Amino acid sequence: MRSRTVRGRGPFSGTGLIITGLAATLAALVFPVWSYSDRAGTGLATLNAQTVSTQFGPLSALDREFVTKVRLAGLWELPAGQQAEQKGTTEAVRVAGEHLVDGHTYLDARVRDVAARLGLALPNQPTAQQRGWLTTLDTAQGETYDRDFANLLRQAHGRVFTLVAQVRATTRNSLVRDLADDANTTVLDHIKVLEATGFVDFDALAQDAATSTPAPLTSPPDPPGPTADPGTPVPVTPTPVASPPATASGPTP
Repeated sequence: MRSRTVRGRGPFSGTGLIITGLAATLAALVFPVWSYSDRAGTGLATLNAQTVSTQFGPLSALDREFVTKVRLAGLWELPAGQQAEQKGTTEAVRVAGEHLVDGHTYLDARVRDVAARLGLALPNQPTAQQRGWLTTLDTAQGETYDRDFANLLRQAHGRVFTLVAQVRATTRNSLVRDLADDANTTVLDHIKVLEATGFVDFDALAQDAATSTPAPLTSPPDPPGPTADPGTPVPVTPTPVASPPATASGPTP
């Protein structure tokens, strides 16, 4: 009797090839999960690597960035507010300046206390970009000043507002959480009074928000350590507003 060859039962048969292909596909899908979930560089690993323990709860790099930016905001927005009280040509602009002075005087005292309790170093002068904004305001006059003041400050507060919300939603540190509450109240108040000036360009704000992306946090502020009190912000001296030339009195010859 002639032997019969049985086909379709070896490892390379049609069914075998289908099963092998499915297994390879599944392995390819699962492999990235196995190989990357615990590797350094993931979000959770980065968070853990940049977080330090304090008696008030874990302090993340984002928490430290937030504390630093609250201080930086006061270093230029407080003197900008004082300047607006003097140079603003409308009552609404002068009122907005007054709110900035009151709000950042309070917030600066709060952030210095929080930084001292956490052992964080704070900057003593505005960033180069912030100094440039102060220079713009220092040279502007009249309605141009009012418009520059309202838009520069409104744009800055809008960006900080986003950071405050993120920190408030994610921080595990009680001091940072309380500071975020105070910052949220203050920043929202400033946004409202700046918009009440009538000079805010909302189209420009929307375009800026749509085209700008936040800078990655590549160099977080130093973790807690021995620090010195940075002192209160030193206000700038507003540029004197030129008085109109005096008109000669008396009868016309």
